[in-house]
Amino acid sequence: MNDPRLTPFSGRVALDVMRPLPDGAQFTTGTPLRAGGAVADLLRTPGGPRDRQVLRGAGLTMIDQRDGYSFVQLHADGYCGWLRDTALAPDHAVSHRVRSRATHLYSRPDLKSPETGALSMNAQLLITDQDGAFLRASCGGWVPVQHLATLDHPESDPVTVAQMLLGTPYLWGGNSSGGIDCSGLVQVAFHACGLPCPADSDLQATAFGPALPDGTSAQRGDLLFWRGHVALVSDAETVLHANAHTMSVAYEGRCAALDRIAPDAPFVAHIRPPAGA
Repeated sequence: MNDPRLTPFSGRVALDVMRPLPDGAQFTTGTPLRAGGAVADLLRTPGGPRDRQVLRGAGLTMIDQRDGYSFVQLHADGYCGWLRDTALAPDHAVSHRVRSRATHLYSRPDLKSPETGALSMNAQLLITDQDGAFLRASCGGWVPVQHLATLDHPESDPVTVAQMLLGTPYLWGGNSSGGIDCSGLVQVAFHACGLPCPADSDLQATAFGPALPDGTSAQRGDLLFWRGHVALVSDAETVLHANAHTMSVAYEGRCAALDRIAPDAPFVAHIRPPAGA
């Protein structure tokens, strides 16, 4: 069996692409849907621990349902897991993404109007109207035009994106401005730039390899991997990472981070993602 994180098989129902394995499985073409909540936990099992998080508008395929949960595969990175049924919405077009750290949905196109919700960086919306400095989202509510970008206008530098999340509290499996972990920070930054990126650090190390030779000078945009951890290189002497040491997204000296982390998690690789990764 393949890596269960990337295998569209709930234990009883699998996507048709899995045929003829696994033995005894039911098969389905799946149902295309979108994430409907602001942030939803993607769980290892129904009611189980969080593996990752899913933001509003994320495209996904529903494969199986049980006990108020749906087993899904995310379109952006192929990750699989269980979402509460209440976090799902019908499939629909999306036109914009949140490009700021976070934003509010306002009840009217007026900054003094009551907010009806909040959205995190990389949430996706269908915009249907504009009134002055506000754009109307199909999910209900108005968003400041400064906080959105069309999907065909990605950011240019993952490190600059990650810097926008400085101070965000550390959250295992987090992918949002409310809480984020090391691999979540890297994925959010790369996705904002329109670049593919897996969800977990071990998958990222494989996707962006090969490792550079020992002694290679670090440069902005490089990735440093320890067992179970990843950091972005901000400059030759500094890394930026979501870490449990400060319990936040923070800068740290590169050498200090290498020395501090290695006793608990051996250093694995220094990788320079190719342009357009």
